[in-house]
Amino acid sequence: MSADKDIDGWLAERGITPPDSRTRARAALVEAGLTSSRKVRISEPKLPRAEQVLTERFYRVCAASECQQVAKASEREPLMVEPRSHCEHCGGSNNRRAEVAFLEACQRHGVRRVVVVGGSPAVREELENKLGGRIELRMVDGTERRTAGRAQSDLEWGDLVLVWGATELHHKVSAHYTQPGTPHRHKVVHVARRGVASLLEAGISHLER
Repeated sequence: MSADKDIDGWLAERGITPPDSRTRARAALVEAGLTSSRKVRISEPKLPRAEQVLTERFYRVCAASECQQVAKASEREPLMVEPRSHCEHCGGSNNRRAEVAFLEACQRHGVRRVVVVGGSPAVREELENKLGGRIELRMVDGTERRTAGRAQSDLEWGDLVLVWGATELHHKVSAHYTQPGTPHRHKVVHVARRGVASLLEAGISHLER
């Protein structure tokens, strides 16, 4: 005899906890013939099909505006989830949401090469892992000596230069990129806040302007 599961509990495991979302999800399962409005439990052999029905019909999304926009642009119905770790777009991570939005902004504005000046080794590695496959990155260690010539090469190479002043960044390094009068000044963004999300959001704001 096959086991069964509480339907509301199974939906909650997928973040489908808001009352309206739960009602719509249950209605989709009833429409697919997997349960009825009277039942509170569902047999486990039906769960893979139930998962497929929900995935094909709904885009599970949190309340963040960026995520809502992505959900509305999809070919599925937006379905609010809580907690936001179940959001298909950001997975509950500010960094992940910012990474996706930054890559989309770069694509819209034709940005293919990005220079990041500063940041800890761990954060630079994280950026390489998350963004490196979609855009070209040049990471500059803000604690090591960098000549004016190499900085000039960075400015010429990059479509966007993010100078991360709130991190491990010596003034002698940052000055090469931020000095007034440089012909590449329009590419340079000075970021005064810590955190990967803050860095990428500053880049997005610059591109959208």
